[in-house]
Parts: sequence; structure tokens; C-alpha cells
Amino acid sequence: MNLLKYIGMDVHMAMTVIAVSDSKGKVVAEAIVETKASTILDFIKGQRGTLHVAFEEGNQATWLYDLIRPHVAEVLVCDPRKIPASQGNKADKPDAKRIAELLRTHGLNPVYHGEHSTRDIKELAQSYSSLVKDSTRVKSRLKALFRARSIDCSGTALYNPDKQKSWLEQLENTAVRTRASRLWEELEPIEALREKAEKDLVAEARKHNASKILRGIPGIGPIRAAVIVGIAVTPHRFRTKRQFWAYCGLAVITKASSEYVMAGGRVIRSKKRPLVRGLNSNYNRALKAVFKGAALTAAKDQWKLYYDSMIKNGVDPSIAHVNIARKIAAITLAIWKKGEHYDQAKVKTMQAA
Repeated sequence: MNLLKYIGMDVHMAMTVIAVSDSKGKVVAEAIVETKASTILDFIKGQRGTLHVAFEEGNQATWLYDLIRPHVAEVLVCDPRKIPASQGNKADKPDAKRIAELLRTHGLNPVYHGEHSTRDIKELAQSYSSLVKDSTRVKSRLKALFRARSIDCSGTALYNPDKQKSWLEQLENTAVRTRASRLWEELEPIEALREKAEKDLVAEARKHNASKILRGIPGIGPIRAAVIVGIAVTPHRFRTKRQFWAYCGLAVITKASSEYVMAGGRVIRSKKRPLVRGLNSNYNRALKAVFKGAALTAAKDQWKLYYDSMIKNGVDPSIAHVNIARKIAAITLAIWKKGEHYDQAKVKTMQAA
């Protein structure tokens, strides 16, 4: 008889708490082991039967996934935000048992972890995205310093090293000038590292055919294509474009109530339209930035007529850009799955997504 075991792991930096349950939900083993490859594998190899393992997404999730995957039937990395809240006290042992039980009853939401062939581009995409965030943060602080003193600093001239002296002369005292100078000093090495990370990412992306395919989509160049491949990894994670929109932060959230009414003794759907409550809040920041940036670029170039027609019909510019971003994301998913290059002639008549 095939013995099924479900292993829940509560992983921490120093120690990992493990609970093992059988197919009936009975806890048959518990352990607290050091969070090291050798001790974790020793425990896994000591278990008999068909093993299914689950643990939460976190800093060590990718390492642990790669470590355990060759030795078990299934490894599921779950989204901790979607685990039902515990009704009792929170502690490591109950958490491990709860993960094992939710794994047994199919109550966990998996987080995708790509195969080894995509590890390099994924790491480089995360490195590039982190440096972009760091650069943006420093730039925002620098602009805030000048805006707080009613000094016009729109555009990108403020970041030009050759013009720093003229900007400093507009500040009122030595302390403020010192603060601004330090922000410029902080920005310089970050920008240099960002450029290096960008080159490494694009070079790695050339090894992936998907990057060549995505580059032809309006608004998506080599860098944005590389980020998409590095973050999303594969289009087959997403069954429909709506799932991809949600992952990219482009899914429209609606609220509805009293959807059904009685008419002539029959239950029919009410004609009351659901209320739109904006875009989903749980999403990948890097991909949303990619598609919003692509929409801004396409609205000025290949899809300018489409954008202008929406504005003419009274659509708010921000909504128009979201519509274009959703359309670009849908096209990205479709041609990536098919392995075809973008062809404007095959794109249907432009309508708001």
C-alpha cells in the first residue's frame, strides 16, 4: 500500500519546525531541526512513503525548494497572506501542523518557483528591479528637498551631475546644501550599479527566445522584455489573461450585491451594474511598472491614434493608459504562449480592454 505523508515546515533563519501527518490527518512525526541542508535532508530521507512538502514563501523558499524537490513527490511553496488566520495562539509547532493539514486538504495557494534553467535571469531581474527602486527612492528624496522650498525641479535636469552647482546655489543655507550633496553622492554609485545590472540582465535575456519575441510588442524593448521573462518566467503559469492582469496589478476589482431579483415568479439577474473599486492591490510591482511604462511609450508612438480616440471620447488619461497597459499585457501573454512574433495586422480593432 502506498503510504502518503504530508509535511508542513515552519522555516526560520536558525531553526525549522516540521510536522508530518498521514492521509487521515493524524500527526505521525514532529521535529525541530537546524535550518541547514544536511539536517533537513536527513529528516526528509528518514521518512517512508510518498512525501508531499509545503512551507511558506520567504527569503529561503527558493533555496529550500531546490534542495527538497529531487527527494519528494511534491513541493508546494504557499502564499502566507492567503493562509487562514489561526483561531488560537500563534506558535511554530501549530503553524507547521496547520500547513501540513492544509496541504492534505488542498487548502494552500501555491507560489510559482521556476526551474533551474530560469534561475539566472530571475536573479538578475530581481537585482535590476531592486536597484531601480533604490534609485527612484533617492531621486524622490532629492526632488522633495527642492519642492519643499518651491523650487521648480520638474523633468530630469536635477539628476545631471554637470548642473549640481547651479542647483545648490538655489538653496538657502549650508546645512540644506550638504543634505542635497549627500543625496547626489548616494545616487551616483546606485546609478552606476543599475547600469551594470541592466547590461547583465539584457545579456542573459538574449539566451532566452521569449525575450526576442516580446521585444517586438509596442512599448516593450530589450530591458522590459528581460524583466518580464525574469519575473514571470513562463506564460503557462497563467491560464487566462485575467490571471496575468491580476499578477501585474491590472485587474479591475468590482463590488456587487443584490445581484438577483424576482420577476414573473422567476429568479433573474439584476441589471444593476457592479461598482468598480480600482485595480487589485496584491501584485508584482516590477511587472506593473513594466506594463505602465510600456503603455506610456506606446501611447506616444504606435498606439497614439488609439490613445487619442479614448481621450476624445472622454476617457481620463490615467484610465486610457491602464487600458493600453492591459491590452499590452494580454498580447504579451498570448504571443509568448504561442511562440509567435508580434504582428500588428493580427491585432483586432482597438477597443478599450
